[in-house]
This record gives sequence, structure tokens and C-alpha cells, in this order.
Amino acid sequence: MGTYRADEDYDYLFKVVLIGDSGVGKSNLLSRFTRNEFSQQSKSTIGVEFATRSIQVDDKIVKAQIWDTAGQERYRAITSAYYRGAVGALIVYDVTRNVTFENVERWLKELRDHTDVNIVIMLVGNKADLRHLRAVPTGNATAFAERENTFFMETSALEALNVENAFTEVLTQIYHVVSRKALDIGDDPSALPRGQTINIGTKDDVSAVNKAGCCSG
Repeated sequence: MGTYRADEDYDYLFKVVLIGDSGVGKSNLLSRFTRNEFSQQSKSTIGVEFATRSIQVDDKIVKAQIWDTAGQERYRAITSAYYRGAVGALIVYDVTRNVTFENVERWLKELRDHTDVNIVIMLVGNKADLRHLRAVPTGNATAFAERENTFFMETSALEALNVENAFTEVLTQIYHVVSRKALDIGDDPSALPRGQTINIGTKDDVSAVNKAGCCSG
């Protein structure tokens, strides 16, 4: 058998959310990682969308379901559904706009209010290609990430710089947390929308494991 694996053949399904102010490049980070595409036209995301991509971690196939939403206040009503079941998050700011970095603290609080304590968080300073316009020193973000115990990377969705690294690091860290069984694997089934496999889990948790793939080999 060759190296090809069907799209639905995965060992883990992890929900990861993108959060941060409007216009920081969340949608382009998503499209760069999942489709290797970048759009010069900036258009606001309407409501919620998600895309998936599978990567290999150790000998396991990890499928990431990455959710993207508008940063605008008018979508706050969907907040709890957006965060539900998330095991990883990228909080994105624009290195050329200091206000987007100042708002990271608010995004982090909202994230922690709505998710499991073991969620893996990556602070992402996007648009690092705009070197001449930089307004947020790397050191400020590093200090914030150390204080809040999150990961940190600067990225450029335009130049495809560190985008792969940021997502892969988050997924790898989630995998390590889950394989240590430290993550609360949703003890409350009523909290999950029925029929959607947006939660994560181990082999014992059928909602998260592709049934066809669970018993072969």
C-alpha cells in the first residue's frame, strides 16, 4: 500500500479556533495553511467558516478543523458555540497595528472563559513581512507570551513565513496533551451539538475517531 491515505482516514480530530481583531489576517492564515492560498483582496469574514487539513504527528494522522470568524463585535452572539470543543487557539494580531496587540489580552480572557484549562494557545504576530511598518516590537509579544504561558510566533501569510510552523506546533502540542490524557475529553455529552464531530478524543471516544479506521490493522 502506498503512502496515500484517504481524506477521512485520521486518528485524531482537533478543533482549533482563530481569534483576534478584524483585518489582522486570520482568514489568510487559514487559507495559507489549508490550501496554500493568499488573497490580496481583504474582505471581512461573514459569520463563521472552517477548513480542515491533516498532518502527521509521530505515527498518527491528526486532522485539524480550523475555525475562523469575524472579529467584529456584532458576531459576539455566537461566541460560546464557536469556542465549544476547541482544544487549540491562535490569537492573531497585526505587527503594524499596536491596537490589535493591545486587544490580545481581551481575546485571551474570552478564550479562557469559554474553553478547557489545558487548551493550547499560540500568540501570532502576523504581517511580519511589513518590516518598515512594524509597530509592535517582538520583545513585547515575547514577554506577554511568557507571562501568560502561551506559545508565540511571528508569521507572514503573504510570504508563507512560519504559517506552517505555527499551526503544526499547536497541533503537535495538542497531540502531546491528549496523549498524556490531561485534556478533559468532554464529560458532558449534552454540551455538544448532536451529530457533529467537533470534539476531540482518544480511541475510546467514538465521536472523534473515524469508525472505519478504528479497528483495521
